Amino acid sequence: MASYTAIHEKAGAFYDTFERKAELQNQTHYCPGCGHGIVSKLLAKAIDELGVQDRTVIVSPVGCSVFGYYYFDTGNVQAAHGRAPAVATAVKRSRPDSIVIGYQGDGDLAAIGTAEIIHAANRGEPITVIFVNNGIYGMTGGQMAPTTPLGKKTATSPLGRDRWNEGFPLHVCEMLNSLEAPVFIERVSLGNNKQIMHAAKVIKRAVENQVKGLGFSLVEVLSPCPTIWKMQPVEAQRFVQDEMAAIFAPGNLRDRTREAETRPAAAAAPGLEDLPRLLDLVNGAGEKAVAAHPPRELDLRIKVAGFGGQGVLMLGEVLAEAGLEAGYEVSWLPSYGPEMRSGTSNCHVRLANHAIDSPLVSRPNVLLAMNEPSLRKFLPAVEEGGTVLYNGSQIPGDCVRRDVRMVALPFTQLADEVGATKVGNIVMLGALLEATGMLEQDRVVAALKRLVHPRFFDLDLAALARGRKEFRESASDDYLWGA
Repeated sequence: MASYTAIHEKAGAFYDTFERKAELQNQTHYCPGCGHGIVSKLLAKAIDELGVQDRTVIVSPVGCSVFGYYYFDTGNVQAAHGRAPAVATAVKRSRPDSIVIGYQGDGDLAAIGTAEIIHAANRGEPITVIFVNNGIYGMTGGQMAPTTPLGKKTATSPLGRDRWNEGFPLHVCEMLNSLEAPVFIERVSLGNNKQIMHAAKVIKRAVENQVKGLGFSLVEVLSPCPTIWKMQPVEAQRFVQDEMAAIFAPGNLRDRTREAETRPAAAAAPGLEDLPRLLDLVNGAGEKAVAAHPPRELDLRIKVAGFGGQGVLMLGEVLAEAGLEAGYEVSWLPSYGPEMRSGTSNCHVRLANHAIDSPLVSRPNVLLAMNEPSLRKFLPAVEEGGTVLYNGSQIPGDCVRRDVRMVALPFTQLADEVGATKVGNIVMLGALLEATGMLEQDRVVAALKRLVHPRFFDLDLAALARGRKEFRESASDDYLWGA
């Protein structure tokens, strides 16, 4: 009876209470016959026996594996679909004394996460990866996975997986074994009790390799999924033992633990006093090349928006560079994607004389709208008392807000008069400087000199001057309301 209790008692690496399953607290909530419950118990037992619970961080992404945070009383990080190796790399590098374990399924690791697992293995990241392969997408309804056997019908291969249409099952262990860096690669199975006992030893070995600092270890676990394969639990286990193992042969593919070198400790981070030199922020005399924060209080949250091709991102970059030149804290966050040409484009710019907590600008106090769609999209978010510059002859009547300062000028037309339509963004910048006095002219000129091609520099200076002039002549102290 004592031995039975020792075998079946809950692992110390598990939570005392499984909140996802109120009844039968010695069991996980997974479907009857699912291999995830077995793998979780084997991993928890390994963590217990190695005494690393307080150091362990488990990274689990989308899929049935994600429920690990309901069970493991360790550090837990959820990752985007397929990205567990990248997240695990970050955790391990930032916390090198931790034991980082990626826990992934085949629809996750072998599909959307292929790039992440290959490159983490190729770098020899000192992490442990548990790869649960049941040959199908479990959580999302039974789509074909990269590891689905040939001929098997799934939601996305209703006629059976065809080598000419869907290709062959992907052999992850063999693929990673072609790389130089991994230290340990083995495939195990949950096809019967003997195989489960062997899997326990291998999983422990893979975690122990990390405890010893030996490098990248991966264990692939052939696992039953009775519910999605529409099998009884015993039938599903036989499917793993007979059919899955015939395609994915269990066995050790790589064990270089004896000759593996301990990964060198990361170099100590430089001291704060060294950062200016490392970032080229000091001149030849060792003096700071960047001015101290100006005493003026400043917290500008600027949204620049317009059509792709109107120089929206460039305008934001000039503002950020000029702010940096003036000694302010700055951030510049562009919006990329299909809107870069023809559609709308925008960027977030922040300038402040204090540390910036986030580069996102959700409540701008300055909106630079190069077109009407951008004005309509972002105007409602401008905070009361903010400033709005619009590229048009007047503000549309249904866009007028009396609680913000608004000015409309045909910046594109003015740019055309200067010499090139494409400098409409710089004409708008000139008007902004005149309207707010937010930055000195020489700071902006210095930024332009760094960012634009020399042949366009004089044109930009003319555009900047034109924007200042037009604002002085067109705007009252209260700005224009576009009525």
